[in-house]
Amino acid sequence: MFKKFFYISFIYFFSGLPFGFFYNFIPVFFRSKGIDLETIGLFSIVGLPWSLRLFFAPFIDRYFYKSFWMGLSLINIGIVFFILSNLFPATLLFLIFVFFLTFFSAIFDTSADGFVVEWIPSEILGKVNGFRISAYRISLIVFGGGVVALSHYLEFELIFYILGTISFLSGIFLFLNNFLKVRYKDNFISFRFQFIGALKDIFKREKVFFILMLVLTYKLGDALLGAMVYPFWIDRGFNRLEIGLISGTLGSIFTIIGSILGGFLTNIWSIKKSLLILGFFQSISNLGYTIASLERFPKETVYFASLFESFSGGLGTAAFVTFLTKLCKREFSSTQYAVFSTIFSLSLTFSRSLSGYGASFLGYTYFFLFTFFISLLPFLLIPFLSQKS
Repeated sequence: MFKKFFYISFIYFFSGLPFGFFYNFIPVFFRSKGIDLETIGLFSIVGLPWSLRLFFAPFIDRYFYKSFWMGLSLINIGIVFFILSNLFPATLLFLIFVFFLTFFSAIFDTSADGFVVEWIPSEILGKVNGFRISAYRISLIVFGGGVVALSHYLEFELIFYILGTISFLSGIFLFLNNFLKVRYKDNFISFRFQFIGALKDIFKREKVFFILMLVLTYKLGDALLGAMVYPFWIDRGFNRLEIGLISGTLGSIFTIIGSILGGFLTNIWSIKKSLLILGFFQSISNLGYTIASLERFPKETVYFASLFESFSGGLGTAAFVTFLTKLCKREFSSTQYAVFSTIFSLSLTFSRSLSGYGASFLGYTYFFLFTFFISLLPFLLIPFLSQKS
């Protein structure tokens, strides 16, 4: 069992590498270079491959092992980092290769999510998801906040070389690892049924409308807030070292604590109870940033808002990830998880892309308050879920 915990943690540690770079480092780097909020928000569109996992998930379910796809995609991520090291930031070519980065990251994530569904028994899923999210957040410490802090001292080009080397070598390790070559079954169903059957199984479920709407909205307020957090830190007068250490590093530690606690609570409570209670703390954190953005409070207030947002975000994510995982059947593991992830990711991608306009038009205080009210929407849906959901 320990070996499974180790490998799940290892896999999700590297799942967080591209995400940490894209959502933590890029906004700080761009804003520090004077790029406007609208452009930073629109750059989130490059993360669209994370929202289109449904279209290649059936191939991952049908061909080779999940470890093959994870290793191959991580090797390609390493290559992309090497190419990015020779490009000027915020150019069209830079944008194109960041798109390739998110594409290979989406393949990695799709394979990893299906791997968890196939490999982990349902009775320990809550605990595993706690470690799964924790490993992911540790990755954000290292490759998100850590890289932001490191950019205070190292050249941009050298950081890319470091990330590329780590990704490439880790991809080879996963690619060649025989222990991870597992399949749910040997005789595959038809490719057509792999896709159509997975969708039909979802849409014939009880109260499917409420399930899909909950997937769409549960992290919406969190995503809107998160897109403008790092530009807000820059505009509030913090340097990249402070942002990397407080928000990126210490904040991720608090998220790890929250996700582990959330994982254990989700394992004890029902899914509905977990989504309600842990999601409530997730929503309240948006008010913390609303208060911290007021000029009458010292800028150090942002520290407390950041840490509470990180902790409560871990709580809510643990409940949400367990909810998504339990919605999937093993024979459609990657495909069904990709369906739910596509709905979830599309809402995040497009909301993030518009967040810059919202923050520019409303100002940080009213924008953060707006995200709080948006975060309350899923609470209207949770009571309608069936106990089997």
